[in-house]
Amino acid sequence: MVFKTPKKYFFACGRSEGFRPLNAFDGALLDAGIGNTNLVKMSSIIPPGACEIDPVPLPPGALVPVAYASYTSETPGELISAAVAVAIPEDENSPGLIMEHSDAAPLREVEEVVRKMAEEGMRMRGQRIKSLKSAGVEHRVEKVGAVVAAVVLWD
Repeated sequence: MVFKTPKKYFFACGRSEGFRPLNAFDGALLDAGIGNTNLVKMSSIIPPGACEIDPVPLPPGALVPVAYASYTSETPGELISAAVAVAIPEDENSPGLIMEHSDAAPLREVEEVVRKMAEEGMRMRGQRIKSLKSAGVEHRVEKVGAVVAAVVLWD
């Protein structure tokens, strides 16, 4: 099966507690609205001309291309965060860039890093940035916690 080149993308973020780390991660995916799909983790390119849309319901079991950052912790009281950034170039014929970052840190710090990563990635490509947008989530761990921030590519 070959994927079609996506024409749209949206941000999805979630957090959760769980019995074990994988349960917490699954709960964070459900909270983000992408948990009942088969995520296909991809590298971080937005096709030229793709536009941002509001999150849409995804068909259960669908193969969904996604770039994401996640963090899972079993340390009660720890603050964990995940964020993604999308940089769109001024040249509409060039691809955009997604960057992902997660850490045991406040969201403002994680989001600052991921935005700088996107700026650096575009600089490395010789592209001027038309727009830069980021989204993220933080969670204070109770027992076993997880966070996920994603950019979902969709047709």
